[in-house]
Amino acid sequence: MATDWIALQSLAAAEFGRRVAAVTDWDAPTPDSEWTTRDLVTHVIDEQRWIPKLLTGCDYAQAEADLEPIGHDLAAEWAKFAAEATEAWRISPADTPVHLSTDVVRAEEYLTEQTSDITIHTWDLARATGTDESLPAELVQAVWEYFEPQIEDLAATGLYAAPVQVDDDAPLQVRLLAVTGRDARVNA
Repeated sequence: MATDWIALQSLAAAEFGRRVAAVTDWDAPTPDSEWTTRDLVTHVIDEQRWIPKLLTGCDYAQAEADLEPIGHDLAAEWAKFAAEATEAWRISPADTPVHLSTDVVRAEEYLTEQTSDITIHTWDLARATGTDESLPAELVQAVWEYFEPQIEDLAATGLYAAPVQVDDDAPLQVRLLAVTGRDARVNA
C-alpha cells in the first residue's frame, strides 16, 4: 500500500499546531541549542509559506519575491500558513516541478521532505514546551521508511546533527529522532 503523504502532511501540521498552541515562553530553549522556541516555530512557518508559491512551478526567485512576511503573532501565522500549505498540497499534481534554491524536485519528493521536517520539529517543539512528545505512529513509520535508506547521509546534508547512538531495539520514534541527532531518551 502506498504511503498517503498528503494525509500525513495534514496530520503533521495538526500535531505541530497543537504544540504551537501550548507555547507559553517563546524564548525557551529547544533541543537545537542555537534556536529558541520562537526561532523553531518561525523556521517551520517560513517553510510553510514557501509551499504554495513553489507548488505553482514558478522559479525560486519569483517565489521569494512573492512571499508575505511573517507577522509577530506566531500562533496565528502558523494557522494561516499551515492551512495555505495544506491546501496547496491537496490541489497540486505530484509531478509539479518544484524549484528549490539548489535543485528542482518533483512535488511528491518535496512533500515527503516537508512532512518529515514538520514531524521532527514537532518533537523538538514538544520537548521545548514540556508537552506530549509522542508522535503519531503512522508519521513515525513513514518518516523512518523515508530516512532509513539515507541514514548514512543525513548528517552530511548539514540539516541534522550527527546521529545519537541508541539500541537497535529502542522504540522506533527514539531511533528516528536519533538518526537526526536528537536524544529522545533524555528528558530536558
